[in-house]
Amino acid sequence: MGPGRLSRSLLLRCRRAAAALGAARCRRGGPLSARQLSAAVGLRAPQRPPGRGEPPRAGGGARWTGAAGAGGGEEEEEEDEAELEELLGPSPLAVGPGAQRVAVVQPAVKWGPRKSPLTTEKVKKLPHVTAVFLNVERISSLTKKELEDAWGVKVFDRYAVVLHIFRCNARTKEAKLQIALAEIPLLRSNLKNEVSQLDQQRGGSRYVMGSGETFMETQNRILKEKELKIRNALEKLRRKRSLLRTQRRKREFPIISVMGYTNCGKTTLIKALTGEAGLQPRDQLFATLDITAHAGYLPSHMAVIYVDTIGFLTDLPHNLVESFSATLEEVAYSDLIVHVRDVTHPETILQKATVLSVLKNLNLPSHLLDSMVEVHNKVDLIERYKPTEENALAISALHGHGLEELKEEIEKKILAATGKKILTVNVNLEGPQLSWLYKEATVQEVEVLPEDGAARVKVIISNSALGRYKNLFPSSKIFMP
Repeated sequence: MGPGRLSRSLLLRCRRAAAALGAARCRRGGPLSARQLSAAVGLRAPQRPPGRGEPPRAGGGARWTGAAGAGGGEEEEEEDEAELEELLGPSPLAVGPGAQRVAVVQPAVKWGPRKSPLTTEKVKKLPHVTAVFLNVERISSLTKKELEDAWGVKVFDRYAVVLHIFRCNARTKEAKLQIALAEIPLLRSNLKNEVSQLDQQRGGSRYVMGSGETFMETQNRILKEKELKIRNALEKLRRKRSLLRTQRRKREFPIISVMGYTNCGKTTLIKALTGEAGLQPRDQLFATLDITAHAGYLPSHMAVIYVDTIGFLTDLPHNLVESFSATLEEVAYSDLIVHVRDVTHPETILQKATVLSVLKNLNLPSHLLDSMVEVHNKVDLIERYKPTEENALAISALHGHGLEELKEEIEKKILAATGKKILTVNVNLEGPQLSWLYKEATVQEVEVLPEDGAARVKVIISNSALGRYKNLFPSSKIFMP
């Protein structure tokens, strides 16, 4: 093993030990003793290299290779994967398992521990309450601790609750990385509170193991390094998504983004439109945290891609909006937006305003906003429902009501947005024209003319594909409708 490889391995273990130190402090909720501090940052000696046929020991130290320079690329990939697993490890901010009986305190109520003893008295008298939800975006870690000491129960703000919901529903690495990025500001806030407790207790050196760094400086540096790693990992995933998007563009598949307020039935609608059995809609907030693409067909047999997006929420905390804005960038590359609304919700008008406000802030092309299809979902729960908005379509994604009308409307908008043409082509059955059209265009009808050894083919074709067809088969006759 070269010295460079060993130093990187040691550096990685040092960082893991420092991260373990921070996690241990979060679990304990108080300062560490000198012995615990030493144990957290101490390094074990690397184990000996395994013998031939002997697997590496679990939890070993530095990486060993059989020959110098062998498998360097694989080792780097393994190290990247190990760092990614470290970034996606258990969160110190995660709420413990089990249900909570929550009392809700609105912003208009005086809830500070010193401001309203009456509120404190009321909270303490509530039977079986295990937590209090303050309906505000963020409270400082110091205020949170003061309230928990005064009320004797856990206290959550909107940021913590929404982050917990996101954390429970995250399935992919990208979603988990975005949640880890959104946790960084909260970890910094908690760190300031912990350091202030250390300063009050004094006793012992403020520097860590003679490194010349204070505990605050060490932890801040670790958080900065973690944030940089998360952003780099997200950037790699975004580049992969961009590559997939480019491949779809080359195939000229129309992209349809399905958007709406959380729990409005977007995934249920996509499942109904595509018939994809693997989709499992869930009746809960933020069941979808990732951009997922699903293939479907329109009445003309044109293949399209439906994109399922993250749901919207009124007054979503600002830092969470920044962390998850990357998941919405796919919308800008769509050919059409379908806005799904839950018309049974009492605040459906407010929800519509929230979705439109976020879409406008994404700086989408004006033609994309103007051509948007509005869908009123769950009309099976309202007797004789009729949309009041012009051009809105009433459907029930769960029972299939109104889906054919929706598909026809989508097809009409897609043809206008993509510039695809419907035309008829005469082809020679002995030549390759027909197979080429099946591959590069959408074939609607084929009328065989046996006496001529030809066929009249009705197709939907893009301008670029039409140009290629004319170059390849200049003698073929083309009829516009």
